[in-house]
Amino acid sequence: MCQGVLSLLIMEKIGGGTLVPFLEAEKISKAFDGVQALDNVSISIDAGAIHCFVGENGSGKSTLIKIIGGILRPDTGQMRINGRPFTPGRAIESIRQGIQIIYQDLALFPNLTVAENISLNQLIEKRNKLVSRKKLIQTAKKALAEIEEECDLFEKVENLSMSKRQVVAITRALTQNARLIIMDEPTSAITKAEVDHLFSVITRLKQKGIATLFVSHKLGEIFEIAENVSIIRDGVKVGDYKAEALDDRKLTFLMTGQEIVSKPYLPKGNGPSQSHLLELTNLTRKGHYQNVNLFVNQGDILGITGLIGSGRTELALSLFGLNRPDSGEIILEGKPVSIRSSREAVRLGVGYLPEDRLLQGLAIEKSIGDNILATIVGKVLTRLRLISGEQRKRIESKWIKDLDIKTPSPAMPASSLSGGNQQRVVLAKWLATDLKLFILDGPTIGIDIASKNNIHHIIRDFAHRGVGVIMISDEIPEVLQHCNRVIVMREGRIEAEIEDVQGVSEEYIFDLAAAKKVGQGM
Repeated sequence: MCQGVLSLLIMEKIGGGTLVPFLEAEKISKAFDGVQALDNVSISIDAGAIHCFVGENGSGKSTLIKIIGGILRPDTGQMRINGRPFTPGRAIESIRQGIQIIYQDLALFPNLTVAENISLNQLIEKRNKLVSRKKLIQTAKKALAEIEEECDLFEKVENLSMSKRQVVAITRALTQNARLIIMDEPTSAITKAEVDHLFSVITRLKQKGIATLFVSHKLGEIFEIAENVSIIRDGVKVGDYKAEALDDRKLTFLMTGQEIVSKPYLPKGNGPSQSHLLELTNLTRKGHYQNVNLFVNQGDILGITGLIGSGRTELALSLFGLNRPDSGEIILEGKPVSIRSSREAVRLGVGYLPEDRLLQGLAIEKSIGDNILATIVGKVLTRLRLISGEQRKRIESKWIKDLDIKTPSPAMPASSLSGGNQQRVVLAKWLATDLKLFILDGPTIGIDIASKNNIHHIIRDFAHRGVGVIMISDEIPEVLQHCNRVIVMREGRIEAEIEDVQGVSEEYIFDLAAAKKVGQGM
């Protein structure tokens, strides 16, 4: 059935044959403890539309999504589905109207099979007391066929790639008659190839008359997939725009209220005769990476990029003492070193900002102050081995102020902060030390534009102080814009080293990472 006919079936008509949107949220307001999260925000989504919703962390996006999904109730405003008033009191009421939210964690059962994950919600909703294995498989197979996808129905979800897990989550939504699927940062942990696959699935949903509300911080993806873009800032909607009417600069300004211009990074005083701060010679860890040779100078920001599984994170862990190499040599400041633990790495002046800041970079339930002091606690102890309250207060205040960490008090738990502010806390704990080499793995994952800009400035400040920086990222524009040299890894090996990033294209880097044939055209 063609897309136009499907849209006519899904969207209702009012006087004169005019089509109404599938979902309308009008003048929605919501406050928490006196803080206005949303102020008269309206959004309208047509059936089969691909609609992007963008804004900084803390702008109100999540609050509106939860209201649409029946998780929160608005203070004022109203919603309509197909022109009829809609006031969900619980999430299940939104689900029954065809609204499905797919969060970053996907909410799948890793120990269950693909078929079980796809079908169980529908069976539970129908209150089936007995589960027919045959029916369960038929339901899953039918839902996958609806979006022309294939997946091993008997494979456990924990064994799937993130891209396949997303397909399972989307297919599960289809079994509950989804008509609007809201995707919250769906591309934060997948490769470019997996992003392309996800976008092809979203396009197929559109052809079925199913709308997608896509939330992302990655501007390039917004322009690639969106038809319409709604922008929110500080709880107030800035406006609705056709995607073709926007570009990076305009969208950034509308989201942040400021012009963000970043000049290519050039290290201070690096010359060809400078001795290397770090040098790796034939470093190998079987099954992780092989014969890695690279160097980092003081003031360098060396970018390492590659697809997930290229060995970049495993290499970073080895430099921080968490993944000991089998052979090869690590030379730091001209001396061979054996880094056997993270404590040894810190003693040598090596810092590491991990890809997963929540699980590895922060003690999330500890206070902001405790996290900042974690790397230097020995320096603030009195002769009685007690923490000096005066020194503690001075250090906490300094870094909260210098890094503009948005918090009413250093005693607040790190979990109370936005993603960008959490990342600043991790940076603060390393800034407080005497670093020589700083390794950052995915430093801006899941962070909004203004916070990214702030963090990039902090990273440059590290380098300008003489710290050698290794920045690992799968965002190719990030490494091209903020690194003076770039290494591309593939299948555990260095595929290419680019000494001069000026004029190098994203396509060229991606083709190297994906082992596609590349020409001279950088």
